[in-house]
Amino acid sequence: MQFFPSDILKPYVKSYTVITIDRDLVNEVFYPSGYVDLVINISEGSATTIIDGRIRKLPQVELLGHLTLPSRLTVSKGTVVLIARIYPYASALFFPNPMCEFTNFATDAYGIFSREIYDFYDSLMHAETLKQKVGMLDKFLVSKLIQHEKKLRKSTIIGQVCQHICTTGDAFDSMALSKSYGLSERYIQKLFTDMVGISPVAFFSVYRFNKSLAQVLSTNHSLTSIGYDCGYFDQAHFIKEFKKFTGITPFEARASLNINGEEFQQAVNIGF
Repeated sequence: MQFFPSDILKPYVKSYTVITIDRDLVNEVFYPSGYVDLVINISEGSATTIIDGRIRKLPQVELLGHLTLPSRLTVSKGTVVLIARIYPYASALFFPNPMCEFTNFATDAYGIFSREIYDFYDSLMHAETLKQKVGMLDKFLVSKLIQHEKKLRKSTIIGQVCQHICTTGDAFDSMALSKSYGLSERYIQKLFTDMVGISPVAFFSVYRFNKSLAQVLSTNHSLTSIGYDCGYFDQAHFIKEFKKFTGITPFEARASLNINGEEFQQAVNIGF
């Protein structure tokens, strides 16, 4: 079930999604989405993530930073989560720390917001309907946006650069990017590290991977043609990069989809 943010947040938050797990998931792969997710457990269920060998049980509220490597998820049947999916260029508008501190981590939001997050969670859990819960989450994020409005100018620059990266072909050229915006490569790198959490090159790699994954799961195109269409040097390069982000090859991903249908696609798209 999906909800959309208020008008003030639409440029920064993609959506609010409520996910109910209808079967036990054990050690399922999930992949870098290119977004930052604020995940709220609104049930008695439990989940555990393994990211870069670190095991983390899902707290009441969790910040899932940018991922650049394959991760695993185990979650019990009946678990219900509310996820705010934040655009990559906007994540720093809601959190006080540099976003690089959260990259490849699942962080208990208490460590970010202290007691405030407990009070917010308690109020949200007393809301009677999902719509009310979403409304409270939206209001919370608006308050964070107001607190960090001084970051808006930098976020706007990052948003423009991200859009440039995603729309100017399937190759990344840091020098051309620098010239296009009249900014030094070093400054752009620092902006991305602080505001996004990953480098421009890593952002492009995750974007290209997601573009290729969509084709692997939704078309019958050969892996060679998908690889070339997404800007990989050859099929070997494509397979290597795909496995870096998922832990499995494109062949295995497509085979899993054929065997499990929507179940596999749900598993790799949960994003928490």
